[in-house]
Amino acid sequence: MDPTRNFMRDVKRIIVKVGTAVVTRGDGRLAVGRLGVLCEQLKELNSQGFEIILVTSGAVGVGRQRLKYRKLVNSSFADLQKPQEELDGKACAAVGQSGLMALYDALFTQLDVASSQLVVTDRDFKDPGFRVQLIDTVNSLLNLRVVPVFNENDAISTRRAPYEDASGIFWDNDSLAALLALELNADLLVLLSDVEGLLSGPPGEPHSKIIHTYIKDIHEKEITFGDKSRVGRGGMTTKVKAAVHSADRGTPVVITSGFATDNIIKVLRGERIGTVFHRDAHLWVYPKETGAREMAVSARESSRRLQSLSSEERRKILLDIAKALEANEELIKSENEADVVAAQKAGYETSLISRLTLKPGKISSLSKSIRTLADMEDPIGQTLKKTELADGLILEKTSCPLGVLLIVFESRPDALVQIASLAVRSGNGLLLKGGKEAMRSNAILHKIITGAIPDNVGKRLIGLVTSRDEIPDLLKLDDVIDLVIPRGSNKLVSQIKESTKIPVLGHSDGICHVYVDKSANMDMAKQVVLDAKADYPAACNAMETLLVHKDIVGTTGLNDLIFQLEAEGVALYGGPQASPKLNIPLAHSLNHEYSSMACTIEIVDDVHSAIDHINHHGSAHTDCIISEDREVAEVFLHQVDSAAVFHNASTRFCDGARFGLGAEVGISTGRIHARGPVGVEGLLTTRWILRGSGQVVDGDKGVSYIHKNLSLK
Repeated sequence: MDPTRNFMRDVKRIIVKVGTAVVTRGDGRLAVGRLGVLCEQLKELNSQGFEIILVTSGAVGVGRQRLKYRKLVNSSFADLQKPQEELDGKACAAVGQSGLMALYDALFTQLDVASSQLVVTDRDFKDPGFRVQLIDTVNSLLNLRVVPVFNENDAISTRRAPYEDASGIFWDNDSLAALLALELNADLLVLLSDVEGLLSGPPGEPHSKIIHTYIKDIHEKEITFGDKSRVGRGGMTTKVKAAVHSADRGTPVVITSGFATDNIIKVLRGERIGTVFHRDAHLWVYPKETGAREMAVSARESSRRLQSLSSEERRKILLDIAKALEANEELIKSENEADVVAAQKAGYETSLISRLTLKPGKISSLSKSIRTLADMEDPIGQTLKKTELADGLILEKTSCPLGVLLIVFESRPDALVQIASLAVRSGNGLLLKGGKEAMRSNAILHKIITGAIPDNVGKRLIGLVTSRDEIPDLLKLDDVIDLVIPRGSNKLVSQIKESTKIPVLGHSDGICHVYVDKSANMDMAKQVVLDAKADYPAACNAMETLLVHKDIVGTTGLNDLIFQLEAEGVALYGGPQASPKLNIPLAHSLNHEYSSMACTIEIVDDVHSAIDHINHHGSAHTDCIISEDREVAEVFLHQVDSAAVFHNASTRFCDGARFGLGAEVGISTGRIHARGPVGVEGLLTTRWILRGSGQVVDGDKGVSYIHKNLSLK
């Protein structure tokens, strides 16, 4: 739970207000799917013992849509040529109210939840007797687990027009919700909007960012509001006014998006979404609201200072990091062991715990990799191409850092060390978000590494993101962050791609295959297959599917291979062909990454069938052929569409360190920018440097282009 949301633990009675922009679609019709999701959330909270009160807008909008349709149906062609008068708002409210409430009743009935309708006007609240009766009625309904649904009765309201008059005890459904929060002693008011919360500027402006905690003295004069709601009478201005009013009188408020499927539940869990209003907010100690942007900007500024150093100075930073890791090995092991014990107690899968554990010798191995990286040729500022465009006009294509990288990774603390060292070598700023299961390991590693970075560069070159709630904010910073690299499941990669405009270097599932051809040396096949599967089953480059040529089925060589796999403790599952013939359980999918001591076996007709299988069921990671027939092997190597394709070698060789890259930020299975193990080169881009002596274009009149390639020496 976010520390600024600790008050959620005491919440029982909740008022949820849903605005017209959420209730209706862009064309004015009811957003039935969105309302269904809303009702499902309220049903879940109701069943958990929360007291739920719903305040809804939308009656006028729904009525207007219906009346427009009826008017169209009943109009002649001549009528339609005349200027169309605006429909009466009160008539729209009268028509729309019944339809809106009928929909809520139908949705709640489907979910086995009882609801009730309470339509009120501003004048009702001027009667003290009404207010007492209202409280009694609502309390009775809540005791019966009924969801009261409130709406202002615009049809008989004494306002001049529902969308214009903002006078009285309440002036719209936002202020009605705030009034009810006070009258009914609600513990929380949730105002659902069509944006994710209160932004520092109008939605859509590049520098507008969400304000997670509203502090009146700070934010009241800073915020620039955009247009009012496209359909309702309010917009963010009225929501903030209602939220401040409610919070000042003791009911906390959260403004959040009503378009997300589970935001109300997330609010109650204490997750850092939306904007919270609380009368004690000015007393809280909480993360700075600009933390995500400041972190990214600081990383960029530090990276520019890093690039200004000499090659030897950057090399020394890496050597100091390696030395610091070795000097603190016992402390690192202690923190890692604490993470492993916590993960075991939490019941995490064996494969995750395996990735989490820093095995004996790992720190020494990481330090060695960093030194290898330090001894490599400096990648920054390398001249890749040199061309004389015209007499005395020299163009150079040079290597340079990408800028700021955001790496989101799961489980493996050793990944933090590899990625940080690559960032330093390539001159990039870096933001890291590791899995919560490795929190202590990541924290100590980050502290040690940044401690070795000199002050003239700045320790904020490498930032550690500690809360998952900061990730959505970071993913919006496409003007500051240049590349996102998610290291984890296909689900993680997909979620990040859907949530950002920043380019994503995706590393999806590692469904790696080994194909044993009919010409294979079976002793070699046993050796390679066992290593590919059992050396480190949790690795993304471990074999997950074994393909065998149909001609070796039933042979001693294949039988011995299967026996050896089972003897190593590998659980075997068969594809449609292999399951009955080898008498092993049927695999539930041919697209599965086990990440454990298990694999799928399938029988194929020949190398072409193997290639088709891999291209259809693989993840374009790493695939291997075991064959003594070079012609067959060449077909496999050139037609399998994967980032890495091997002949007679274990898939486990697909690794940045083993490839001589020093380290890797991950293995990219995409096709743009970098593919396979991504080392220093994958974190660089290019820029053009032109040296002249006063040349001008002037319509190319006086320029004689020669485009002569020059020696890089």
